[in-house]
Amino acid sequence: MTTVDSRTGARAVAEVLDWSRGRWEPAMRAAVDRLPVSMRRIAGYHFGWWDSRGEPVAGSAGKALRPALVLLCAEAAGGDPADAISAAVAVELVHNFSLLHDDVMDGDETRRHRPTAWTVFGTGPAVLAGDALLTLAFDVLSPDGPAAARLLSTAVLDLLHGQNEDLAFEQRTEVGTEECVRMAQGKTAALLSVACTLGVLVVGGHGEHTERFGRFGRSLGLAFQHVDDLLGIWGDPAVTGKPVYSDLRSRKKSLPVVAALTSGTAAGRELAALYREPLPDRELARAASLVDRAGGRSWSRAQADGLLADALTALTAAGPAPRPTAELTALARLITRRDH
Repeated sequence: MTTVDSRTGARAVAEVLDWSRGRWEPAMRAAVDRLPVSMRRIAGYHFGWWDSRGEPVAGSAGKALRPALVLLCAEAAGGDPADAISAAVAVELVHNFSLLHDDVMDGDETRRHRPTAWTVFGTGPAVLAGDALLTLAFDVLSPDGPAAARLLSTAVLDLLHGQNEDLAFEQRTEVGTEECVRMAQGKTAALLSVACTLGVLVVGGHGEHTERFGRFGRSLGLAFQHVDDLLGIWGDPAVTGKPVYSDLRSRKKSLPVVAALTSGTAAGRELAALYREPLPDRELARAASLVDRAGGRSWSRAQADGLLADALTALTAAGPAPRPTAELTALARLITRRDH
């Protein structure tokens, strides 16, 4: 269990995440219950609430970091987190819309130690369930007004553009580090940034104050992607719930891979030669070693550390309340040091 400075009265991260889930999940379940039965069944399975037959199960539903960021940022800005519950639900719905689609596009067969929704219900139904969650997100957010909806829609478009770039990179021989970073800023950082921004906006925040929270989320989101990409190569399948070397198997141009490919090193050139054709399982460990030897692993780790520092600087500049600030800081450190 991660703890924070007791002088602030801050709760441990695990307690914060439990508190957050206790606030937003009932509203999420109520929203999902409004979906047509075909979509509701798939969504509930994907969320880990029940099995493929609709029977309740005690599975892992993930950490749910994004709604926790919404609620904590609302509180850090001096508001009541109860006023940000709709925003928290909307952000988590968008995130899971993207996961349902990602699993289809990437061909991933497991998520959180369970078969992915598309492998259970079919590709088309899983895609439609993702669409339903996206639609539901804007319905849930509608009471917070058009400004909130515009922020979220802009983030969704950035996410979609980033995901499209990620897919396109798999078909390209050369990808630069700067364009790979821009892709990650859309694919991942945009939604974490809007989570923080919405949390402040819906409790009356505006202007530079809101923007600083957004910068906190944006830097944290990019750090998150660096860590996610490292786990996509070196993560323990028993912890991550995904096969070992999963990103290398699909020849993803992830951040550490692109850093290695553009390093100008002998290992980078050897990796580039390997990446020209689909990688057989026997070559995956070698590819991972080449990414490491070419500096991709250390580069992404250093980038994540630097982005965490940038995020915390932006948070401090917003002048937030001490206790939720300590909790946001602990959550940020968890995000950049997690193992799944």
